Amino acid sequence: MPDKILRNNRGMALLVTLTIITVLIAVALEMNRKTRSVVFSAAASRDRITLSHMASSGIEIAKAMLITDKNDSNHDSLQEEWADPEKISEILQDIPFEDGTITLTITDELGKFQINSLVTYPEGHAFNESQRDMWHRFLTLLISQNESIEDLEPDMIINSVKDWIDSGDDEAITGLNGAESDYYQELDPPYVCRNGPFIHIGELALIRGVTTEYFQLAGGVSGISNYMTVFGMSETDNNKFTYEGKININTADLPVLAAIVPAGNPELAQAIYDYRLETSDDEFIHDLSSTTWYKKVPGLSDVEIDPKIITTASDFFRIESLGTLHEIKMKITAIVERKQNKKTGKWECRVLSWVTE
Repeated sequence: MPDKILRNNRGMALLVTLTIITVLIAVALEMNRKTRSVVFSAAASRDRITLSHMASSGIEIAKAMLITDKNDSNHDSLQEEWADPEKISEILQDIPFEDGTITLTITDELGKFQINSLVTYPEGHAFNESQRDMWHRFLTLLISQNESIEDLEPDMIINSVKDWIDSGDDEAITGLNGAESDYYQELDPPYVCRNGPFIHIGELALIRGVTTEYFQLAGGVSGISNYMTVFGMSETDNNKFTYEGKININTADLPVLAAIVPAGNPELAQAIYDYRLETSDDEFIHDLSSTTWYKKVPGLSDVEIDPKIITTASDFFRIESLGTLHEIKMKITAIVERKQNKKTGKWECRVLSWVTE
């Protein structure tokens, strides 16, 4: 009998020991998991902070390039260093990081349609007729190239954009197919017409006639949002503001160039596009400083482009800086304006928009 009790006690002790060991192993595994999680989280936080500094440094490099360019030249074009991916890459190689890389892209915001310039400022009531004509050429050509949106009417979009921007909301819609707040209030969900300048390009998707497909087309064709900008405001002499809407003919993309030239002549836009980038022995051969240089392009000697809609200079730029570290990426997109400091006379880049992704 005593032997049996002893054996039972030994069995219980073994079970208790095994139970304790199992619990200790579970606790150790959980502590290991939590420790590893903390370590990974700390490493990820460290990498994100490092990436933020890396991407931010890219923005500063781009700003320095733009300021240098302004001191060297009074015009802006795709022939310059800030627009040359190879030159930018060379500069970035001189600023090595222990781990990770950054890539940098600089584009001219005034190579796009300045959406707020569709009306005249500072009053903000009437159409800017030069801009209206240019918009009509652009939208007509874009619609004609895409069967999925061929039923859209350029005038509906133009009139609705004008009603969204103009400073009155008196229900006197522009034309027969504009839209003021009463139209948008009947939608689900309802919203009101801004009756002022666009603040963000995403507002364009709220406009009557601008479908999601039209705003951002697929299938290799860019939607209208890719050729529009809300930037370009300048001060007038009486401390008010205006949007001139002049497009930089030296940096505008092909669809924008097609809207600049007289209607029905898209081949002229291609000729301008190609002429800007002609080289000999890896050197650009054409001077793009004058707003009438396009007349030297074969086939354009007799063409007249409205001087109210073109320029060869810009002070508004989009900078995209992408940092990569340990397979993690962070992109900062900044819109900057080059502006001369009134006190020092030096050029600076003022950040107008900053988005981190």
